[in-house]
Amino acid sequence: MSKVAFVTGAARGIGAATAARLAADGFTVAIADLDEAACKTAVDAIAAAGGQAIAVGCNVSDEASVDAAFERVAAELGSIDALVNNAGVLRDNLLFKMSVEDWDTVMSVHLRGAFLCSRAAQRYMVKQKSGKIVNTSSVSALGSRGQANYSAAKMGIQGFTRTLAIELGPYGINVNAVAPGFIVTDMTDATAARVGVDPEDFRKAAAEITPLRRVGKPEDIANVVSFLCSADSSFVTGQTIYVDGGRKL
Repeated sequence: MSKVAFVTGAARGIGAATAARLAADGFTVAIADLDEAACKTAVDAIAAAGGQAIAVGCNVSDEASVDAAFERVAAELGSIDALVNNAGVLRDNLLFKMSVEDWDTVMSVHLRGAFLCSRAAQRYMVKQKSGKIVNTSSVSALGSRGQANYSAAKMGIQGFTRTLAIELGPYGINVNAVAPGFIVTDMTDATAARVGVDPEDFRKAAAEITPLRRVGKPEDIANVVSFLCSADSSFVTGQTIYVDGGRKL
């Protein structure tokens, strides 16, 4: 029986690329997103490539939804061997314009979501004395104008990661994080629109200040997550790996 990976925010972008890579690595993948129907494209792409995946509707900020999703996946697929907490949203604004709702929404999806999903996953991982949890941080954790909520949440993910590594390590569970730099996704295109810049010009400007002189692709993040979910990373835990072309803002 193949191992099972649960990937949140996996209908598109980094999540979909990660799900595809883990499926290629031999995992059966639960592609989780707020709208289960939106996962169909990612599921079909994996099936067409010879992999196995199922679509799962899950609101990562809702306790009952998360617990039900993990119970369903464990029942249908047999285990939870890897969790990738990738679901995320943006509600960018300068502090004096940022609403309480903007703050709470970002905290709920990123931090509460990672907490609820990790708590659900560890119930299965602790019993089997093995597991991999990979959280998604960001270079914005180091500070980013107009993203006080997002930056705080993404730095919180790093502290959360180190703490879970301490708590879950004795059970054979590795917990790490990836911190993407500029990755070409719908989310970065939305940021370009917010600041009134053409997406292509936005990417070119980012590439010019990145030492590798290019912006990232979702597959660049998926490759690192693949390593962190593999046996090759068995002595790596509590780490945040910046995947940013050397930029770190």
